[in-house]
Amino acid sequence: MNLSFFDQFSSPSLLGIPLILIAMVFPALLLPSPGNRWINNRLSTLQLWFINLITKQLMIPLDKKGHKWALILTSLMMFLLLTNLLGLLPYTFTPTTQLSMNLALAFPLWLATLLTGLRNQPSVSLGHLLPEGTPTLLIPALILIETTSLLIRPLALGVRLTANLTAGHLLIQLISTATTTLMTTMPVVSLLTLAVLLLLTILEVAVAMIQAYVFVLLLSMYLQENI
Repeated sequence: MNLSFFDQFSSPSLLGIPLILIAMVFPALLLPSPGNRWINNRLSTLQLWFINLITKQLMIPLDKKGHKWALILTSLMMFLLLTNLLGLLPYTFTPTTQLSMNLALAFPLWLATLLTGLRNQPSVSLGHLLPEGTPTLLIPALILIETTSLLIRPLALGVRLTANLTAGHLLIQLISTATTTLMTTMPVVSLLTLAVLLLLTILEVAVAMIQAYVFVLLLSMYLQENI
């Protein structure tokens, strides 16, 4: 039983071909494609309004120099948002429950923000490792602590996204299993667990959206520190 609960997190394959690539490309099909007429229908208008809203929210804490990252951050936000939401559908696979994929997204972008700071303002970027007014005896320890906290940032980004989505999927599967099991023996309790399942599903939709936003927001804050 325990193995079956975690089978949903294993990458599916067909004839030895991993289907995670299809799951990663599929969200792009839901985005409006450019054409002669940008506003074709109400759905495209709503999508463009939502993308514009996300871009504004992500660019608020950034200076004008950071606006060059608008396309990357907005694209990442839409990818994570659609991937997380599509993973809540029945019989689907959520690529963002894989720690390897989340680290593959977090590490290069974090490294790019770090290298941007070291190239444009190396003294300021290195100054973050040692707060001003630090006692002489604490300088080696603080440099070690700040360096560790800096290097652990991409790991924290990936683990946070993976843990939240994995916990939510496990809870949904556990409660849904209990609902179907109790349906014949204790129908009243089964209805109560069904109500809890519906509330948990709504919560998971919110978590999927919030975690995608937090992932990109933290990257934008790391970028702001280095520009």
